Amino acid sequence: MTERFTECDLTCTSPATSVETLNAVNRLKIDPEQPIFSVLTGGMKGQEEAEIALSHPSACGGSNSSGGATSPTAAASDTESGIFSVESELCAEHDFELDWFCGTEQKLICSRCANAGPCREHSVAPLARRVSAVRNQLVDVCEKIQLQALRIEKFIQQTLTAKEQKLQASASRAREQVLAQVSAAREALEEEEQRLLEQVQREEERVEQCLLTQRAHWNHALTSLSQTRSRLVHTLTHAADAQLVTNVQEIAERVEEAEGVGEPCDTDQLNLNPSCADSKLLRGLWATALLLGPNAYGSPMLKFDERTVSPLLSLSEDLHTLTFLQKKPRQSPPYDPARFDSWPNALGSVSMSSGTHSWVVDVGESGAFKVGVCYASLERKGSGNEARLGHNSQSWVLSHYDSDYSYCHAGKKIPLQLMKRPQRIGLLLDWLSQTLLFYEPDSGAVLHSVTQPFSAPLLPAFAVTHRSITILHR
Repeated sequence: MTERFTECDLTCTSPATSVETLNAVNRLKIDPEQPIFSVLTGGMKGQEEAEIALSHPSACGGSNSSGGATSPTAAASDTESGIFSVESELCAEHDFELDWFCGTEQKLICSRCANAGPCREHSVAPLARRVSAVRNQLVDVCEKIQLQALRIEKFIQQTLTAKEQKLQASASRAREQVLAQVSAAREALEEEEQRLLEQVQREEERVEQCLLTQRAHWNHALTSLSQTRSRLVHTLTHAADAQLVTNVQEIAERVEEAEGVGEPCDTDQLNLNPSCADSKLLRGLWATALLLGPNAYGSPMLKFDERTVSPLLSLSEDLHTLTFLQKKPRQSPPYDPARFDSWPNALGSVSMSSGTHSWVVDVGESGAFKVGVCYASLERKGSGNEARLGHNSQSWVLSHYDSDYSYCHAGKKIPLQLMKRPQRIGLLLDWLSQTLLFYEPDSGAVLHSVTQPFSAPLLPAFAVTHRSITILHR
């Protein structure tokens, strides 16, 4: 059977006609934000149910003169309107024209099937109205597609273009900021470099002048002593006894002259003052680079050496936390020459004699602790100062007791003024520059730094007499 369709203009308009399209959508009461394909499901279903309620005889509570089928006049009007023009087939069961549509079974049926046949309880509608609804819904879909295309075009032309312009402006400002900061830092470093080099040069010239002066003085003294000795030896070997006795005064003057030369001695004036190369700016940049780097928390291998832990302390199973014991344990740990037996001390497990090392200790709410470094030869036994951290020449520690913070070495304390009580304390040891630095990891603020000519390998040193402290690892 040959099907014939009427022409229907569904051509999507160009973006230039978007206003007309929007007006058409408004007349059709289309929601532009509705998903474009929902009209083929929920939208068509709602419209179809409304049409069925108007067209199905059982839904209207009555029947027409043709036994429930639509009147030929109505069908003819639909056909003439151009909504539905197709050569109908005949129902195989009733030999009636297939001019109805069963929504339940999604097939064409005749009026008998719709009103008294197998589809009488189904959702049915006249075919012409069904076709009209489908066509209208397709028009809606096309218009929604066009609206979506307009939104995409607007997004590309306006939003993305604006974003691109904003990106270029932001990137330009960021570059300018980087260049300005680097330029300022470079200028400051160049000035600091020039100042330090000139200072080192002046110090070198001073020491060289001292060396020249000392060399000239002692060369002259050496010549004088040599001459005096030669004269005395000549007098001793060639003078007669009477002459030797009568020349005692002259001999005494020669001896006094030799004694007046004095003994040579080394002084600090003959050494280059290391502070000539000291710079807070360079030290700060160096420390910042290390403290903000990936190794700021040191080696994950660092832990407390359980052999050194005092019996006054408790060590966690992971060897990272020391806790002060309020009561001395009844049973003392086995004797170990490495263990502190009187002071609440413990040492770290990593020996340091080269390179750069850093580690962080969580001191929490502890009101009494010490963190620092010491020589491995530090005394471990007894209650004297030789085993007490910070009270001998073999240990360097930052000490906290109650509200006081201080740097302790060789029994001398330097009070530290801290803006706030730190929860964590970091230590940085640079063996090359012989620098030990205490800092606050949260802010990067340097609490204290010291330059010390370390002469032997160092170990991290700890003490706690209130609560606990923990070696941290990221």
